[in-house]
Amino acid sequence: MTTTLDQLFVRVRAENRAALIAYIPAGFPTIEGCKKAIKALVAGGVDAIEIGFPYSDPVMDGPIIQEAAERSLSQGTSAADVFSALKCATEAGVAAVVMTYWNPIERYGVDEFAKSIADNGGSGVITPDLTIEESERWIAATKNNGISPIYVVAPSTNDSRLSKVTQRCSGFIYAASLMGVTGTRTSISSGASDLVGRIRKVSDLPIAVGLGVSNHAQAREVAGYADGVIVGSAFIKCLLEAQTEEKGLQAITDLAKDLAKGVREGR
Repeated sequence: MTTTLDQLFVRVRAENRAALIAYIPAGFPTIEGCKKAIKALVAGGVDAIEIGFPYSDPVMDGPIIQEAAERSLSQGTSAADVFSALKCATEAGVAAVVMTYWNPIERYGVDEFAKSIADNGGSGVITPDLTIEESERWIAATKNNGISPIYVVAPSTNDSRLSKVTQRCSGFIYAASLMGVTGTRTSISSGASDLVGRIRKVSDLPIAVGLGVSNHAQAREVAGYADGVIVGSAFIKCLLEAQTEEKGLQAITDLAKDLAKGVREGR
């Protein structure tokens, strides 16, 4: 079964460019404000949206995303709000996935979670803390519902492990550009392009690079060697620092336009 995400990567490859993927936690800055932000990101030119499932113990997230998740959780954001945000993204005409730690999937019900992703037009789920050894139930649930299991690999992942993990992925492979947590950075680690080169030797799946991309120059640089450029903290920072909701939405639209231009200049 082909997902909207699969179709996106076919299209951007034909256009000889990378896809721009934006991350936003469900329920941030508010439950309705998240939907406005999704529409603003799409208007700015992002190709896909990654909806974060806000979680109280986010091992991979830096302070900016943690702050956004805490704000979301304080407003009582639920699994239903995550799926509602996902539906908002897919109805806005872009490919969309959910990024979540394993605990919320298990609490919700493994098969039920995969079905809810599919029912709301989602293409897959990124699970940063789920190992392939513990994935049998999840892989079966994603297959049954026609969605992609997406795993995260890092520069520290050795070649033998890289081959095993990428074989279990579909949709795309999430390449973490560095060892550490999410956040905006002044430069992208050289480890990112090395990691993408290593993945290319063992998989022909699209590779999206995340962690640290925050501006035009970085988006252009990563788009030169990756199939997707993931940006999260930079968008969230705009919303956290904005004095009004309207200014925040304008800021993320402007940033999306700038990053979309950068991505198209990468090759």
